[in-house]
Amino acid sequence: MGCATLDLVGAASLKLNTNTHFLRSPKPFLSFVGPIRSRNLNGPSSTLLTCHAHKSRPSVSLRAQCTAAAPEEERVVVLVIGGGGREHALCYALKRSPSCDAIFCAPGNPGISNSGDATCISDLDISDSSVVISFCRKWGVGLVVVGPEAPLVAGLVNDLLKAGIHAFGPSSEAAALEGSKNFMKSLCYKYGIPTAEYQTFTDPSAAKQYIQKQGVPIVVKADGLAAGKGVIVAMTLDEAFEAVDSMLVKGSFGSAGCRVIVEEYLEGEEASFFALVDGENALPLESAQDHKRVGDGDTGPNTGGMGAYSPAPILTKELQDLVMKSIIYPTVKGMSAEGCKFVGVLYAGLMIEKKSGLPKLIEYNVRFGDPECQVLMVRLESDLAQVLLAACRGQLSEVSLNWSAGSAMVVVMASKGYPGPYEKGSVIRNLDEAENVAPSVKVFHAGTALDPDGNFIAAGGRVLGVTAKGRDLKEACDRAYQGVEEINWPGGFYRRDIGWRALPLPQKQFVTRG
Repeated sequence: MGCATLDLVGAASLKLNTNTHFLRSPKPFLSFVGPIRSRNLNGPSSTLLTCHAHKSRPSVSLRAQCTAAAPEEERVVVLVIGGGGREHALCYALKRSPSCDAIFCAPGNPGISNSGDATCISDLDISDSSVVISFCRKWGVGLVVVGPEAPLVAGLVNDLLKAGIHAFGPSSEAAALEGSKNFMKSLCYKYGIPTAEYQTFTDPSAAKQYIQKQGVPIVVKADGLAAGKGVIVAMTLDEAFEAVDSMLVKGSFGSAGCRVIVEEYLEGEEASFFALVDGENALPLESAQDHKRVGDGDTGPNTGGMGAYSPAPILTKELQDLVMKSIIYPTVKGMSAEGCKFVGVLYAGLMIEKKSGLPKLIEYNVRFGDPECQVLMVRLESDLAQVLLAACRGQLSEVSLNWSAGSAMVVVMASKGYPGPYEKGSVIRNLDEAENVAPSVKVFHAGTALDPDGNFIAAGGRVLGVTAKGRDLKEACDRAYQGVEEINWPGGFYRRDIGWRALPLPQKQFVTRG
């Protein structure tokens, strides 16, 4: 089995698969839509690791979806890279940005296009940097926001920066924080960032000997990118040995599993922490918490995320300050010291340990989480375009953020069978009705397509993110589930207990571990 590796001295040698395109826009025209209500942005060595810093002619419908900017603000056209629920949420927030003149999304999806949140360019080859750069120059794109991890690891941001185009996201070298768990763990070890004890292995026998010595429960992780499925929480030795064999012997995760990390099992409550980073400064976002397990009560296999809510009560102000001090700032300073400044969003997966009450870093993602991005973007009231440009320019110290009061929740609807094999093509109805069933309901599309009759159909595992705001979490929860129940989709399923940890005691029906 051939293994792609991350060279910690050079660029990541990971390949990006070409996206499947299914939409094509009509011939170009320019139209302006608006105005919308303006919202103003507050505030306008010797090392263990070494990093080095940082043809398509599309037919598009360019719409200036955002107007009424404050006169002192520059105008910007934005291209969002990706086509899932996270990217839909980013487009939705950018559409509300007063300084944003237009939003493109490549490849996008039919839900993004149908909602008018962006102009989708399905035939733009985002795996070819030269094509993306050519598109940006043709249409005057001043900011590229890269959503998924694969283009980041493949170096799209590196190429955009060389071309003089602002790009929000880390270089391929800095993206190793997500692209290689061993890289992240090594950085933690060197800079004293609290994380689980671990060892890295390429030899299955050595890994099993270590597991035998440590005992269970224990966690086995694929080193590379595995679409959120490369983590096995093994409660028995047989499960742990099977995970090692699956990755190192059978090659179930391809090159991502050529090296495994075996780490201690932490018991506690998981939380997601997000911070914008400009290379030197970090700005925390509102707290959020997701549900990784597929089943009610946090049971069953891990997924990319079955729902989320914001804010997360477990992340108190004191705990957030501690996370910034002990985890985020040391990471930012460590990356800078390694000659590999990080620009983008740091998504820290945390475990608030039961025995100590203190946060430990489980993993880093180097982009907005999905589905956490959905609840954050519906609550954000600042001009997202200007915030991200400030990060690109190293000016986050001049920025503060406004958030709506209350809470937000997203419930993910997935294809039956997910996260295992699932069927595609089942018809989804009543999406408009879902958005109108209660105030502040928004349906974000993650894995939809259109059939020949123009019906929305399922085209992925996680398909929809039904999101709602409320005065408190209970109201946001009620509204989100009202939207879910309005959708007619026999081929889908969803968890019925999103937010159970934070809701009033009678609603906490389940007990879980770690």
